[in-house]
Amino acid sequence: MSLDSPADLKLPVTALRGVGSRVAEKLRGLGIETVQDLLFHLPSRYEDRTRIVPLDSLRHGERMAIEGRIESTEIIHRRRRMMLCHLSDGTGSITLRFFHFSQQQRRGLSRGMRLHCYGEVRSGFGGFEMVHPEYQRLMDDEVPQMEESLTAIYPATEGIHQLTLRNLIDQALTFFDKNTAIEELMPAEMFHDDSGFTLAEALQHLHRPPPDTPMELMKTRQHPCQRRLAFEELLAHNVSLRLMRKRIQRYAAPAMSGSMDLCRKLLSQLNFDLTDAQARVSSEIIEDLRQSHPMMRLVQGDVGSGKTVIAAIAALQAIESGYQVAFMAPTEILAEQHFRNMDSWLTPLDIELAWLSGKQKGKARRQTLYKIESGKAGLVVGTHALFQEEVVFDKLGLVIVDEQHRFGVYQRLKLMEKGTQGDARPHQMIMTATPIPRTLAMTAYTDLDTSIIDELPPGRQPITTAIIPEERRSEVIERTQQACTQGHQIYWVCPLIEDSEALQAQAATETEAALKRQLPNLKIRLIHGRLKSAEKEQVMQSFKAGDVDLLVATTVIEVGVDVPNASLMIIENAERLGLSQLHQLRGRVGRSNEKSSCVLMYKSPLGNTAKERLSIMRKTNDGFEIARRDLEIRGPGEVLGTRQTGVLDLRIADLIRDQEMIPKVAKASRIVFDKYPQLIEPLLHRWLKHGLQFAEV
Repeated sequence: MSLDSPADLKLPVTALRGVGSRVAEKLRGLGIETVQDLLFHLPSRYEDRTRIVPLDSLRHGERMAIEGRIESTEIIHRRRRMMLCHLSDGTGSITLRFFHFSQQQRRGLSRGMRLHCYGEVRSGFGGFEMVHPEYQRLMDDEVPQMEESLTAIYPATEGIHQLTLRNLIDQALTFFDKNTAIEELMPAEMFHDDSGFTLAEALQHLHRPPPDTPMELMKTRQHPCQRRLAFEELLAHNVSLRLMRKRIQRYAAPAMSGSMDLCRKLLSQLNFDLTDAQARVSSEIIEDLRQSHPMMRLVQGDVGSGKTVIAAIAALQAIESGYQVAFMAPTEILAEQHFRNMDSWLTPLDIELAWLSGKQKGKARRQTLYKIESGKAGLVVGTHALFQEEVVFDKLGLVIVDEQHRFGVYQRLKLMEKGTQGDARPHQMIMTATPIPRTLAMTAYTDLDTSIIDELPPGRQPITTAIIPEERRSEVIERTQQACTQGHQIYWVCPLIEDSEALQAQAATETEAALKRQLPNLKIRLIHGRLKSAEKEQVMQSFKAGDVDLLVATTVIEVGVDVPNASLMIIENAERLGLSQLHQLRGRVGRSNEKSSCVLMYKSPLGNTAKERLSIMRKTNDGFEIARRDLEIRGPGEVLGTRQTGVLDLRIADLIRDQEMIPKVAKASRIVFDKYPQLIEPLLHRWLKHGLQFAEV
């Protein structure tokens, strides 16, 4: 058979040799259903098996092909039994280390045997070594068969091996014609490319790079053919988000043109004035709510900038206009904090609130569900429980989601659907204390309007951060005693050791017991995620009232907890946490005009990445700078919490490395919509495929 037109690239992979229903099902798990999908299943890295590297030119950490004769083989017994083969080529030597081997293998690797090997070079005690390399025994006059191109290593899955993928991609590469079979989707005015690569040539080069291809460029993905494809991939993501925005704006939404009387009453009863930034963002939201199409607004504000009161103002505008509001937070402790704040502000205005969590049972739950369905509850605050099937709203007009990156796309979609009536959708307001760097926001949130609260309430003191090794724990305990003697309150945080709430609670319990022994005159309490809601509430209220000196806590207090008298935070095992999480935790102190401090305790030795993270925390309190550095270190998928959604599952582009492309990508995206709308569907199918299912989030 032959493939000689673009349509043929949409043929199912079952048209290729060796692909039956079982293999096709496995490929589907990798997002590969058609021949075109195979071509755009791009290598994650490369191995150079095209040349033999002399043993005096080896480099630690590199995967290399080598050749030599075995000088000696020995079995040694240390902590475990192993076989060592000492290989030489006249220029140098290397040790091959095997932990698993048979008697036959041992006999085959005898002195004088000539070997061709491939593996990762490591620095060992006696020089360079390879652990369990691939190897081939050679006759004296035998020339090893070398690869003709760099070897591509692809993202794979169980049951689909690299050889299978390479074979199928070879078939696809053979079948398509360089000039006609693969469709160019970027006119020259969108991408000024001086590389000289057509799309077909770029794909050929990526899958089968010639031996003289600069490995360093390929490794860093700076080769012109990689940049050609990275631009197109970023363009596809930007186009998809613009399309989402256009689709959402076609829907109707309730125009909330209330008189603002409730908002004015709220502001008059607060014991503080809004900052200029809060007032500006509130005005932007009120203006959005008055429109007859859905608001889609992201509100960014650093820790302590006052996002909750803005949420209250938005909620009051919706309630005054006759609609219900759903306010969703990712953890019970944060949702409870929001509920208490809203209750203290809104109940005096004769507004009924409802609280819903997954732990609510029996009569209390039935009463809450009734208040929501009947419309008696104007504001409903809760966790993931808000989008469960049994929850029915009477007239949901506004959805507020806090710390949105903690929720999956489907979860936010389900909550929005609670207010969908015909062609009408509720307004959406998304809040985050994890500032999103501008380049990331341009790509990841093209579908949202963004408001930034770039001002902290007056009187806030910058937090001093110290980095101290675990060995100086006694000094930290002494400092804790002094702070409490001076009337301050303290958080002592035990971070997540493993992804287990039970283990985290256990670690915190042990720390509490130890601190009670070492600081017997202090009132010490414990809070963690496994406590019942009533217990957590009671502990937090005692701490807030000043009845507790030192609160031992897990990371449940990361967001939302507001105790102005707390002026010292100690974080154990700080090296285990990401920058944004450390910044969130640190933001629990410094919430008054008192001087506040944060102590980051770590266990030695520190790795380079951990050193860098802790150093950044010491240097700056700026949430946007911290978010930018966090993005560089961890990548967008983790910062945004989108790994489980596929929204930013980039194949070849990188938002940090390619950030200088992003303004050009945004310009190209506008050109697509204005001049080439026929390219939208092929672009999305090529790069996102299932991306449009998120179009209404």
